[in-house]
Amino acid sequence: MKHHHGDFRVHEGQEVDLNDWPTLAKPLHKSKGESRKALAEQVERLSALQRLLYASNQHALLVIFQAMDAAGKDGAISHVMSGVNPQGCQVYSFKHPSVEELEHDFLWRTTRCLPARGQIGIFNRSYYEEVLIARVHPEILQGEGLPEAQRKKRHKHAPAGAPGDDIWESRFKSIRNLESHLDRNGTHIIKFFLHLSKNEQRKRFLDRIDDPDKRWKFSQADITERGFWKEYMKAYQACLGATSTTAGPWYVVPADDKENARLLVSQIIVGTLEKLEMKYPAVSETKLRELRAIRKALVK
Repeated sequence: MKHHHGDFRVHEGQEVDLNDWPTLAKPLHKSKGESRKALAEQVERLSALQRLLYASNQHALLVIFQAMDAAGKDGAISHVMSGVNPQGCQVYSFKHPSVEELEHDFLWRTTRCLPARGQIGIFNRSYYEEVLIARVHPEILQGEGLPEAQRKKRHKHAPAGAPGDDIWESRFKSIRNLESHLDRNGTHIIKFFLHLSKNEQRKRFLDRIDDPDKRWKFSQADITERGFWKEYMKAYQACLGATSTTAGPWYVVPADDKENARLLVSQIIVGTLEKLEMKYPAVSETKLRELRAIRKALVK
Protein backbone atom coordinates (compact mmCIF):
# COMPACT_ATOMS: atom_id res chain seq x y z
CA MET A 1 0.00 0.00 0.00
CA LYS A 2 1.26 3.47 -0.87
CA HIS A 3 0.23 7.02 -0.25
CA HIS A 4 0.19 9.36 -3.21
CA HIS A 5 3.43 11.29 -2.82
CA GLY A 6 1.81 14.43 -4.18
CA ASP A 7 -0.27 14.59 -1.00
CA PHE A 8 2.88 15.50 0.92
CA ARG A 9 4.72 17.56 -1.68
CA VAL A 10 4.87 21.34 -1.48
CA HIS A 11 4.29 22.66 -4.97
CA GLU A 12 6.33 25.47 -6.44
CA GLY A 13 5.03 28.86 -5.36
CA GLN A 14 2.57 27.32 -2.90
CA GLU A 15 1.78 29.34 0.20
CA VAL A 16 2.27 27.04 3.18
CA ASP A 17 0.28 27.06 6.40
CA LEU A 18 1.53 24.14 8.49
CA ASN A 19 -1.75 24.10 10.43
CA ASP A 20 -3.25 22.65 7.25
CA TRP A 21 -0.68 19.86 7.01
CA PRO A 22 -1.22 16.75 9.16
CA THR A 23 1.31 15.52 11.69
CA LEU A 24 -0.36 12.10 11.67
CA ALA A 25 -1.35 10.26 8.48
CA LYS A 26 -3.47 7.19 7.96
CA PRO A 27 -1.19 4.17 8.60
CA LEU A 28 0.02 2.40 5.49
CA HIS A 29 -0.43 -0.96 7.26
CA LYS A 30 -2.66 -2.39 9.97
CA SER A 31 0.08 -3.58 12.30
CA LYS A 32 3.66 -2.75 13.24
CA GLY A 33 4.74 -6.15 11.96
CA GLU A 34 3.35 -5.40 8.51
CA SER A 35 4.95 -1.96 8.56
CA ARG A 36 8.36 -3.40 9.42
CA LYS A 37 8.05 -6.03 6.71
CA ALA A 38 7.11 -3.36 4.17
CA LEU A 39 10.03 -1.19 5.22
CA ALA A 40 12.40 -4.15 4.86
CA GLU A 41 11.14 -4.62 1.28
CA GLN A 42 11.63 -0.92 0.56
CA VAL A 43 15.16 -1.06 1.99
CA GLU A 44 15.96 -4.03 -0.25
CA ARG A 45 14.64 -2.18 -3.29
CA LEU A 46 16.60 0.92 -2.33
CA SER A 47 19.77 -1.16 -2.00
CA ALA A 48 19.32 -2.48 -5.55
CA LEU A 49 18.74 1.03 -6.88
CA GLN A 50 21.80 2.32 -5.05
CA ARG A 51 23.94 -0.33 -6.76
CA LEU A 52 22.50 0.75 -10.09
CA LEU A 53 23.14 4.41 -9.25
CA TYR A 54 26.78 3.57 -8.50
CA ALA A 55 27.25 1.46 -11.63
CA SER A 56 25.65 3.93 -14.05
CA ASN A 57 27.75 6.77 -12.54
CA GLN A 58 25.69 9.54 -14.14
CA HIS A 59 23.55 10.76 -11.25
CA ALA A 60 23.85 11.61 -7.58
CA LEU A 61 21.13 11.88 -4.95
CA LEU A 62 21.05 14.43 -2.13
CA VAL A 63 18.49 13.81 0.64
CA ILE A 64 17.93 16.61 3.15
CA PHE A 65 16.20 16.21 6.50
CA GLN A 66 14.95 19.18 8.52
CA ALA A 67 12.71 19.08 11.58
CA MET A 68 12.14 20.20 15.11
CA ASP A 69 13.97 18.31 17.87
CA ALA A 70 12.77 14.71 18.47
CA ALA A 71 10.96 14.50 15.11
CA GLY A 72 12.87 11.33 14.19
CA LYS A 73 15.52 12.44 11.69
CA ASP A 74 18.20 10.09 13.05
CA GLY A 75 15.81 7.14 13.19
CA ALA A 76 14.53 7.72 9.67
CA ILE A 77 18.07 7.88 8.30
CA SER A 78 19.28 4.77 10.14
CA HIS A 79 16.23 2.63 9.28
CA VAL A 80 15.64 3.72 5.69
CA MET A 81 19.31 3.60 4.69
CA SER A 82 20.13 0.44 6.66
CA GLY A 83 20.56 -1.74 3.57
CA VAL A 84 22.58 0.69 1.48
CA ASN A 85 26.26 -0.01 0.87
CA PRO A 86 28.21 2.41 3.11
CA GLN A 87 30.71 2.95 0.30
CA GLY A 88 27.97 4.57 -1.76
CA CYS A 89 26.31 6.64 0.93
CA GLN A 90 27.53 9.39 3.27
CA VAL A 91 25.65 11.11 6.08
CA TYR A 92 26.59 14.59 7.30
CA SER A 93 25.20 16.28 10.40
CA PHE A 94 25.63 20.03 10.57
CA LYS A 95 25.88 21.65 13.97
CA HIS A 96 27.03 25.15 14.93
CA PRO A 97 29.48 26.42 12.27
CA SER A 98 33.19 26.48 13.05
CA VAL A 99 35.38 29.58 12.96
CA GLU A 100 36.64 28.56 9.51
CA GLU A 101 33.12 28.02 8.21
CA LEU A 102 32.02 31.44 9.45
CA GLU A 103 34.75 32.98 7.28
CA HIS A 104 32.88 31.82 4.15
CA ASP A 105 29.43 32.31 2.66
CA PHE A 106 26.56 30.39 4.25
CA LEU A 107 26.51 27.69 1.55
CA TRP A 108 30.23 26.89 1.65
CA ARG A 109 30.41 24.29 4.41
CA THR A 110 27.60 22.14 2.99
CA THR A 111 28.68 22.49 -0.64
CA ARG A 112 31.96 20.76 0.26
CA CYS A 113 29.96 17.70 1.33
CA LEU A 114 27.83 17.24 -1.79
CA PRO A 115 27.67 13.65 -3.13
CA ALA A 116 29.76 12.63 -6.12
CA ARG A 117 28.20 10.89 -9.13
CA GLY A 118 27.00 7.43 -8.21
CA GLN A 119 26.64 8.42 -4.54
CA ILE A 120 23.80 9.15 -2.12
CA GLY A 121 24.44 12.05 0.24
CA ILE A 122 22.30 12.69 3.30
CA PHE A 123 22.22 15.99 5.17
CA ASN A 124 20.90 15.77 8.73
CA ARG A 125 20.11 19.47 8.93
CA SER A 126 21.68 21.56 6.19
CA TYR A 127 22.16 25.01 4.70
CA TYR A 128 18.47 25.52 5.50
CA GLU A 129 19.50 26.22 9.09
CA GLU A 130 20.59 29.60 7.76
CA VAL A 131 16.98 30.56 6.97
CA LEU A 132 15.47 28.77 9.97
CA ILE A 133 17.44 29.03 13.22
CA ALA A 134 19.13 32.20 11.99
CA ARG A 135 15.71 33.70 11.34
CA VAL A 136 14.37 32.72 14.75
CA HIS A 137 17.59 33.95 16.39
CA PRO A 138 18.75 36.85 14.17
CA GLU A 139 21.62 37.59 16.56
CA ILE A 140 23.37 34.64 14.87
CA LEU A 141 23.89 36.85 11.83
CA GLN A 142 26.11 39.14 13.87
CA GLY A 143 28.77 36.43 13.99
CA GLU A 144 28.66 35.60 10.29
CA GLY A 145 30.74 38.53 9.09
CA LEU A 146 28.17 39.70 6.56
CA PRO A 147 28.76 43.02 4.78
CA GLU A 148 27.05 45.77 6.76
CA ALA A 149 24.87 46.75 3.83
CA GLN A 150 23.56 43.18 3.60
CA ARG A 151 22.79 43.00 7.32
CA LYS A 152 20.93 46.30 7.23
CA LYS A 153 18.70 45.36 4.29
CA ARG A 154 15.17 45.32 5.58
CA HIS A 155 11.70 46.48 4.64
CA LYS A 156 10.59 49.84 5.99
CA HIS A 157 8.09 48.08 8.31
CA ALA A 158 10.70 45.80 9.94
CA PRO A 159 11.51 46.51 13.62
CA ALA A 160 14.50 48.78 14.16
CA GLY A 161 17.75 46.84 14.39
CA ALA A 162 16.24 43.60 13.09
CA PRO A 163 17.15 42.02 9.73
CA GLY A 164 14.26 42.43 7.36
CA ASP A 165 12.76 40.09 4.82
CA ASP A 166 15.25 41.15 2.16
CA ILE A 167 18.08 39.09 3.63
CA TRP A 168 15.90 35.97 3.78
CA GLU A 169 14.62 36.46 0.24
CA SER A 170 18.23 36.86 -0.86
CA ARG A 171 19.17 33.58 0.81
CA PHE A 172 16.13 31.80 -0.63
CA LYS A 173 17.25 32.93 -4.10
CA SER A 174 20.80 31.65 -3.48
CA ILE A 175 19.41 28.27 -2.38
CA ARG A 176 17.09 27.97 -5.38
CA ASN A 177 19.93 28.83 -7.73
CA LEU A 178 22.25 26.28 -6.12
CA GLU A 179 19.67 23.48 -6.27
CA SER A 180 18.76 24.30 -9.86
CA HIS A 181 22.45 24.19 -10.81
CA LEU A 182 22.91 20.83 -9.07
CA ASP A 183 19.84 19.35 -10.74
CA ARG A 184 21.04 20.43 -14.20
CA ASN A 185 24.32 18.66 -13.51
CA GLY A 186 22.85 15.36 -12.35
CA THR A 187 22.49 15.79 -8.58
CA HIS A 188 18.85 15.17 -7.73
CA ILE A 189 17.52 16.61 -4.50
CA ILE A 190 14.75 15.46 -2.15
CA LYS A 191 13.97 17.47 0.98
CA PHE A 192 11.97 16.17 3.92
CA PHE A 193 10.41 18.25 6.65
CA LEU A 194 9.36 15.80 9.36
CA HIS A 195 6.22 17.48 10.64
CA LEU A 196 5.89 16.79 14.37
CA SER A 197 3.15 18.09 16.66
CA LYS A 198 4.15 20.03 19.75
CA ASN A 199 2.34 17.54 21.98
CA GLU A 200 4.15 14.57 20.44
CA GLN A 201 7.46 16.34 20.96
CA ARG A 202 6.56 16.73 24.64
CA LYS A 203 5.91 12.98 24.91
CA ARG A 204 9.22 12.13 23.24
CA PHE A 205 11.12 14.52 25.48
CA LEU A 206 9.59 12.78 28.51
CA ASP A 207 10.58 9.40 27.06
CA ARG A 208 14.16 10.60 26.66
CA ILE A 209 14.31 11.75 30.25
CA ASP A 210 12.87 8.46 31.53
CA ASP A 211 15.06 6.20 29.35
CA PRO A 212 18.68 5.86 30.61
CA ASP A 213 19.83 5.06 27.06
CA LYS A 214 18.34 8.27 25.67
CA ARG A 215 19.05 10.83 28.37
CA TRP A 216 22.27 11.86 26.69
CA LYS A 217 20.19 13.25 23.80
CA PHE A 218 18.36 15.73 25.99
CA SER A 219 19.43 19.12 27.33
CA GLN A 220 17.98 22.38 28.59
CA ALA A 221 18.66 23.84 25.14
CA ASP A 222 15.94 21.57 23.72
CA ILE A 223 13.40 23.12 26.08
CA THR A 224 14.65 26.61 25.28
CA GLU A 225 14.13 26.06 21.55
CA ARG A 226 10.71 24.55 22.21
CA GLY A 227 9.73 27.95 23.59
CA PHE A 228 10.18 29.37 20.08
CA TRP A 229 7.79 26.87 18.47
CA LYS A 230 5.54 29.48 16.81
CA GLU A 231 8.53 31.37 15.46
CA TYR A 232 9.99 28.17 14.01
CA MET A 233 6.71 27.25 12.34
CA LYS A 234 6.58 30.68 10.69
CA ALA A 235 10.17 30.29 9.53
CA TYR A 236 9.47 26.81 8.12
CA GLN A 237 6.35 28.04 6.34
CA ALA A 238 8.27 30.81 4.61
CA CYS A 239 11.15 28.46 3.75
CA LEU A 240 9.01 25.63 2.38
CA GLY A 241 6.94 27.95 0.21
CA ALA A 242 9.95 29.83 -1.17
CA THR A 243 12.31 26.90 -1.88
CA SER A 244 10.16 23.96 -3.01
CA THR A 245 10.81 23.69 -6.73
CA THR A 246 10.85 21.07 -9.47
CA ALA A 247 14.63 20.80 -8.97
CA GLY A 248 14.38 20.56 -5.18
CA PRO A 249 10.92 19.55 -3.92
CA TRP A 250 9.96 19.64 -0.24
CA TYR A 251 7.87 16.84 1.27
CA VAL A 252 6.04 17.56 4.53
CA VAL A 253 6.00 14.10 6.12
CA PRO A 254 3.63 13.50 9.09
CA ALA A 255 6.05 12.48 11.85
CA ASP A 256 3.91 11.68 14.90
CA ASP A 257 3.99 8.00 13.84
CA LYS A 258 7.67 7.14 13.37
CA GLU A 259 7.20 3.87 11.47
CA ASN A 260 4.69 5.36 9.07
CA ALA A 261 6.99 8.34 8.49
CA ARG A 262 9.91 6.02 7.68
CA LEU A 263 7.80 4.15 5.14
CA LEU A 264 6.77 7.37 3.45
CA VAL A 265 10.36 8.59 3.30
CA SER A 266 11.55 5.28 1.82
CA GLN A 267 8.79 5.26 -0.80
CA ILE A 268 9.61 8.79 -1.93
CA ILE A 269 13.35 8.05 -2.18
CA VAL A 270 12.73 4.82 -4.10
CA GLY A 271 10.25 6.57 -6.40
CA THR A 272 12.73 9.33 -7.16
CA LEU A 273 15.50 6.88 -8.07
CA GLU A 274 13.17 4.79 -10.22
CA LYS A 275 12.27 7.85 -12.30
CA LEU A 276 15.91 8.28 -13.31
CA GLU A 277 15.59 5.22 -15.62
CA MET A 278 19.15 4.13 -14.91
CA LYS A 279 20.85 1.23 -16.68
CA TYR A 280 23.93 -0.85 -16.03
CA PRO A 281 26.75 0.04 -18.45
CA ALA A 282 26.57 -1.89 -21.72
CA VAL A 283 29.35 -4.42 -22.37
CA SER A 284 30.99 -4.23 -25.80
CA GLU A 285 31.35 -7.27 -28.04
CA THR A 286 35.12 -7.18 -27.54
CA LYS A 287 34.70 -7.20 -23.77
CA LEU A 288 32.08 -9.93 -24.00
CA ARG A 289 34.43 -12.18 -26.00
CA GLU A 290 37.13 -11.54 -23.40
CA LEU A 291 34.76 -12.51 -20.57
CA ARG A 292 33.75 -15.70 -22.40
CA ALA A 293 37.37 -16.66 -22.84
CA ILE A 294 38.08 -16.01 -19.15
CA ARG A 295 35.03 -18.06 -18.14
CA LYS A 296 36.12 -20.93 -20.34
CA ALA A 297 39.56 -20.92 -18.72
CA LEU A 298 38.07 -20.80 -15.21
CA VAL A 299 35.77 -23.74 -15.96
CA LYS A 300 38.74 -25.85 -17.11
